[in-house]
Amino acid sequence: MKIEGMAAIVTGGGSGLGRATAEALAAKGAKVAVFDLNVANAEVVAAAIGGVAVACDVSDGASAEAALAKAEAAHGPARILVNCAGIGVSKRVAGRDGPHPLGDFERVIKVNLVGTFNMIRLVGVRLTKTEALDGGERGAIVNTASVAAFDGQIGQAAYSASKGGVVGMTLPIAREYAQFGIRVNTIAPGIFFTPMMHGLPQVAQESLGRSVPFPPRLGAPEEYAALAVHLIENGYMNGETVRIDGSLRMAPK
Repeated sequence: MKIEGMAAIVTGGGSGLGRATAEALAAKGAKVAVFDLNVANAEVVAAAIGGVAVACDVSDGASAEAALAKAEAAHGPARILVNCAGIGVSKRVAGRDGPHPLGDFERVIKVNLVGTFNMIRLVGVRLTKTEALDGGERGAIVNTASVAAFDGQIGQAAYSASKGGVVGMTLPIAREYAQFGIRVNTIAPGIFFTPMMHGLPQVAQESLGRSVPFPPRLGAPEEYAALAVHLIENGYMNGETVRIDGSLRMAPK
């Protein structure tokens, strides 16, 4: 699908993978709405790329509806959705202080899995009502999972479950949306240099990077963004989950 001139939404667009993707789409000529719970971050990115900043809690139906209305008022119906919003928690199921807090597990599932589904369902129904483009295509959706969906480590039960859910729903939704000309793909990143990594000491970051077979470093958000752009532009990519991890396979811990 041609990106130039298209309205696009990037959730979690205020930082990390989302920011890089918003920048890459804008560079391709898209009109980008930067969705983020942190409005200040979204405004910085939107100002830099000529887009619009929109406050959004992807896990809340009413918040997402309101955000979509604001984005549509600015750019028209979105043809592109990239779901980057997400959170993580590292806790053992049977920890020293007792069992894994249920609320923490539920929160990760709600943001990462339910939030992704929420955006897919709301944008998808709008896309079904748009005019078809060349080849019958109406839009493209890219989700963010993680290699933790396949080889999660100890302490990642909640995160792995949430990202595994994103992987699991990709194909059935792609099959359902196929009749409308809407493609759905998912990216499963390995270890990337995102805000979650910023707080780690440099020696820890370098150690993590060396665990990647090749190249032995952390992934750059721009590399994720380049893959997202490709999945949008390549009209034959549909229903797939693509790992981008330097051939990393996570150890148990």
